[in-house]
Amino acid sequence: MSPPEIIGSMQSTYTRAVCMVCEEKRIEYVLTERPLHAPEVRAIHPLGKMPVLRHGDVALFESKAIATYLDRSFPAPYVLPTDPHLGALTEQWVSLVNTVMDRTLIRTYVVAYIVPMLAGKEPDRVAIDAVMPALREQVAILNQAVAASGHLVGDQFTFADINLLPILHRVQQFPEGAAAVAAAPNLARYYERHATRPSFQRTDPPPGIPKRAKPDHG
Repeated sequence: MSPPEIIGSMQSTYTRAVCMVCEEKRIEYVLTERPLHAPEVRAIHPLGKMPVLRHGDVALFESKAIATYLDRSFPAPYVLPTDPHLGALTEQWVSLVNTVMDRTLIRTYVVAYIVPMLAGKEPDRVAIDAVMPALREQVAILNQAVAASGHLVGDQFTFADINLLPILHRVQQFPEGAAAVAAAPNLARYYERHATRPSFQRTDPPPGIPKRAKPDHG
C-alpha cells in the first residue's frame, strides 16, 4: 500500500500535529500542500477544512480521527495510551485545547496579528486587548497542568502534547503571547524541552496562516 497522504498546509497547527504523529512513529508519509477549501480537501472534508487523509481506500478528516487511525494502524511508539485512565486524560486535553484554547490562542489572538498584517494593516489591537485575560488564564491552566511531569498526561509524550505544541509555537511569535508563556515557568520549560524533538523540528512551518482556495466561478 502507498504511504499515507496528508492533505493540507503545514501552516495549520492541526496539519502540523498530524505530521508530527507520523514523524514520532517513523511513518513514511506524503504531505500534499493545499489551501483551505481546495478540491482535494473538500472531496474528503464536507466543510473544506484541513487536514484530511488518504491511505489506500481510507479517507478521513479531523486531526484527532486521523491521529487515532495512524496510531492504531502502525506499530509503536504509540501516542495514544491504551491505559483507560491515561487514554481518557489524553482525550480530555485534546478536547479542551481544540474546543476552547484554539479559539482563544489561535483564532482570536494570532489571527488578530496575522490577518491584518497580510493586508498591510496594523494588528487588531481591540481584539488583542480583549482576548488577553482569557489568554493569560489559559496559559496559567497549562502551566499548572505540566508542572508535575513536564507532560500533559502522566509522564509520557502523547498526542495531547503533540496537539498543543504547534499552538504554543504560534502564540509565542507575537509579543504578548511570548511574554505570557515566559511568565509561566513550567510551561516555558515544557515548550523548550519538547521543541527539541525531531518531530517538532522537522515540521517547522513557514510564516503565515493557511491560504484559502479561490472560489470557482466557472
